[in-house]
Amino acid sequence: MGNVPLFLAAILFGRRTGAISGAVGMGLFDLLSGWTAWAPFTFVIVGAMGYTVGIITEKHKGFGWKVVAMIAALVIKIAGYYIAGVILYKNWVVPASSIPGNVLQVVTAAIVVLLVSGRLQVLAERMGLCTK
Repeated sequence: MGNVPLFLAAILFGRRTGAISGAVGMGLFDLLSGWTAWAPFTFVIVGAMGYTVGIITEKHKGFGWKVVAMIAALVIKIAGYYIAGVILYKNWVVPASSIPGNVLQVVTAAIVVLLVSGRLQVLAERMGLCTK
């Protein structure tokens, strides 16, 4: 569920906040939970996911664009973690086993975010919290 706050931060507060929250938040999670070798990859991959969701939703409004943004994040996650797995495992086949889990993570987060982001965006704008 770590992708939920990442996507919400990017949608509500833009690409910079999305990138920072993704890179730092998820990178620290890897460090603190024993996935130390993955932390540098996570910093870059999830930072890129947050930046991408943020930049797409800054430029384009609406539900459909949020879907597009999260599909782009899914592509980044699959490609990024596959390449990271190749580097860490020195194998082209083993990293493919992470793809279904990565898809499940992003799709689950996307469903949650798509259900709540519209209302949260309205509330954040009313409170003057959104930069948009």
